[in-house]
Amino acid sequence: MTTSSPHLSTPNSVSRLMLHVGYALIPGIATYAWLFGAGVLVHILLASVTAMTAEALVLMLRRRPMASTLADGSAILSAVLLALAIPPLAPWWITVLGAGFAILFGKQLYGGIGYNPFNPAMLGYAMLLISFPLEMTRWPAAHSLLTQAPSLSDSVSLIFASGVSMDAISAATPLDTLKTQLALGVGIDATRTGAETGKLFGQIAGVGWEAINIAFLLGGLYLLLTRRIAWQIPLAMLGSLALLATLFHLLDPQQYASPLLHLFGGAAMLGAFFIATDPVSACTTPRGRILFGIGIGVITYAIRNWGGYPDGIAFAVLLMNMTAPTIDYFTQPRVFGGGKP
Repeated sequence: MTTSSPHLSTPNSVSRLMLHVGYALIPGIATYAWLFGAGVLVHILLASVTAMTAEALVLMLRRRPMASTLADGSAILSAVLLALAIPPLAPWWITVLGAGFAILFGKQLYGGIGYNPFNPAMLGYAMLLISFPLEMTRWPAAHSLLTQAPSLSDSVSLIFASGVSMDAISAATPLDTLKTQLALGVGIDATRTGAETGKLFGQIAGVGWEAINIAFLLGGLYLLLTRRIAWQIPLAMLGSLALLATLFHLLDPQQYASPLLHLFGGAAMLGAFFIATDPVSACTTPRGRILFGIGIGVITYAIRNWGGYPDGIAFAVLLMNMTAPTIDYFTQPRVFGGGKP
């Protein structure tokens, strides 16, 4: 407790920050739903209800005040970020399991908001990806690639009716397609112009995916301009990812994808502006944020090219979450009038 005055008041609060992050997510969510169907909205609703229920249950068991904690919006934001990482037509129980795990084991197990060392949404996503790889990698194709896109009722049926086939509307993501084709010895140019694989790639980084990333980029710029997040983490993450992609692409353009595909073909923009910048689990010092962002970009690139997953944002964030306290310790800014840190 602060015991002495004077005190400086600030209009910022957890609930206000979460509200503005939610505003910034709207362009990305709208574009996502427009291009890949309303299933993403169903999963956002499912995840939000599950997260709020799980948080209320734990708070009740811990005999902590529920109203103020539930109203801060942190549980809903974690739920939305998790839902955006889940295939839009995945079974309903995937989202319920992931959101419940994220809140219970990623947040409340450590004492609630402000104490969690890991990003709850990415912890839930990593659990789902490791435990249920089939359900977590069955992405639908963008509507523009389908002869008949699923309606809202079709999406609801696919999400809640187990055993319904998705083969006619599913498709690998651009990053997954590249990884699979490279493993088969097919170069990037041949993959991008192939009769079957080529149709997945749009102008720069994949039909649908490039538009979604641009929308999340616009939302991220809003957060930067309104100073809701600091610039160091997004810039360092995207910069290191782009730099590595450029260097390797120049060395062997048939083996390593272009920087544009890395930036706009996966979850780079969502990760850089909305996930890596988590104020609790990320670094807090200016130099620490830069190192933190560089680490995420480097690990993401390594996983995408030499790891077992086509994307690597979630694992990169979680691995760097482990290092955040140490990085902060060694990057403390110099105190005015004090010695060298």
